[in-house]
Amino acid sequence: QVQLAESGGGLVQAGDSLRLSCAASGGTFSNYGMGWFRQAPGKEREFVAAINYSGRTTYYASFVKGRFTISRDNAKNTVDLLLNSLKPEDTAVYYCAAASYYGGELSTKYGYWGQGTQVTVSS
Repeated sequence: QVQLAESGGGLVQAGDSLRLSCAASGGTFSNYGMGWFRQAPGKEREFVAAINYSGRTTYYASFVKGRFTISRDNAKNTVDLLLNSLKPEDTAVYYCAAASYYGGELSTKYGYWGQGTQVTVSS
């Protein structure tokens, strides 16, 4: 059983950066692929980025367009999402999730989810 806890969200202005972090506990972190998803008010949850168990493979949603970077530290049991050049449309609750080895963009492959961290971008 893996527990996930996100941190790092906040209120920023358009063009700013944020680093979200997700700390994992209760399992062998290096066995899990990790993903970040987001959900804006009134919208469905959507995929943002994924990284495989080793960190060698990453995958991003098309809207990211080089602005976000996912990374992991298996020694610290953490996965980060660096958000650059933030836009108001990036406003959402951001969730990290864990899947067996690699989950990709399908939320159904992720069996463990954090509680989320709010990111608000003002114009």
